[in-house]
Amino acid sequence: MTGKDEFVSYSPLPSNPNPNPYPYPQNVVVLLPSYRSRLPNRRRRCILYSAALFLFLLLAAAAFLLYPSDPEIRLVRIRLNRIGVRTNPRPILDLSFSVTVKIRNRDFFSLSYDSLAVSVGYRGRQLALVSSGAAAGGLIRARSSSYVDATLDVDGFEVIYDAFYLLQDIARGVIPFDTDTRVEGKLGLLFFHVPLKATVSCEVYVNISEQTIVRQDCYPKSLGDPLDQSAYIEAEDT
Repeated sequence: MTGKDEFVSYSPLPSNPNPNPYPYPQNVVVLLPSYRSRLPNRRRRCILYSAALFLFLLLAAAAFLLYPSDPEIRLVRIRLNRIGVRTNPRPILDLSFSVTVKIRNRDFFSLSYDSLAVSVGYRGRQLALVSSGAAAGGLIRARSSSYVDATLDVDGFEVIYDAFYLLQDIARGVIPFDTDTRVEGKLGLLFFHVPLKATVSCEVYVNISEQTIVRQDCYPKSLGDPLDQSAYIEAEDT
């Protein structure tokens, strides 16, 4: 140890080991990612989907109710007035039918029908056609029905192609006939007129000796082939 005490000087420690280099006090701000609730968007989507579905159902119901459909016709009565068959020298038919047709308008607009046409045939060949013409047309209110009468006469029709089958049916005592009944009209839809048609076909079995109809089978028929206008016969009053 030396005679004089050795003295080592130290600089004083600062009160803040990391002094603020900026002269003003600083505030620390922590930025968090923004969070938006998805509930309002889902609710908005739900409302839009519900509104679109309601509008679609409303349009579908309107189309179902307002879309025009063909009238429904039904042969409510067919009466045999007379039938006569002559076989010498060749088969000749005399025939008269009276029919009552029910026309039903299934739409929500009035239907005006122009004419009623009834044809009768034997084994697929038309014998005659009776048409009421435009004078017998009428108006059927929405969701209503109307009845129309017509008479069909066949006088002295010579059967050539099916004479053999006719002789067989005469021997059995029952002759099968085909009848087609057609209604043509138009539907008044706002400012438009939509043409409509309907046809019903019947198979009618006539007893020759008793002069009666023993059976009839009716069914709707497609409108592919028009009725033959060459066999036109004027309608008579029933």
